[in-house]
Amino acid sequence: MSDTAAIPNTAVTACLTPDAGLAPIDSEGLAQLIANGKANPKAVKTLKCRTVAEGRFRHANYIRDLPAYIVDEPPGLLGDDTAPNPSEASLAALGSCIAVGLHANAIHRGIRIESLEVKLEGDLNITAVWGTGDVTEKPVGFTDVRIDVDMKADCPQETIDELIAHVCQWSPVFNTFKRPVNMLARSV
Repeated sequence: MSDTAAIPNTAVTACLTPDAGLAPIDSEGLAQLIANGKANPKAVKTLKCRTVAEGRFRHANYIRDLPAYIVDEPPGLLGDDTAPNPSEASLAALGSCIAVGLHANAIHRGIRIESLEVKLEGDLNITAVWGTGDVTEKPVGFTDVRIDVDMKADCPQETIDELIAHVCQWSPVFNTFKRPVNMLARSV
């Protein structure tokens, strides 16, 4: 993996407890989510996002009632460099999904996490320039994604390795990257 020295440290919040490790999620709430999933295993939830172009390549994405999630492009791709680009945001979603899964599975198994960091790198060919550049035959999108998990917990490394494999098997975002998805784009 590349050097991460340029990545700023995470802001300290109530979720970080220096003496007790990573603050655990609500185990009773997790138990209820598990019970709900087992009671209705075919349940499907539709997630929504509204993306509004703000100008140039900056977009505001509205999800639930949250503040706008900004996506932009770096200067090399003619953006203003105010936020992650769409491909970087997809890596962030993948890393967060894996981290959430690791945290939930650790709590479910009675494992205390001391620290957790997921580092991702993805390779993609950008020469098509969104279909305006070199449109000769080539893979579009990520061709390779590398995920490094640095997890410290009160269990053996073999257990952490098994947790990582298990989480990747059940991560919605990991599986979205891994398999084809039925897509429909239309004018409304």
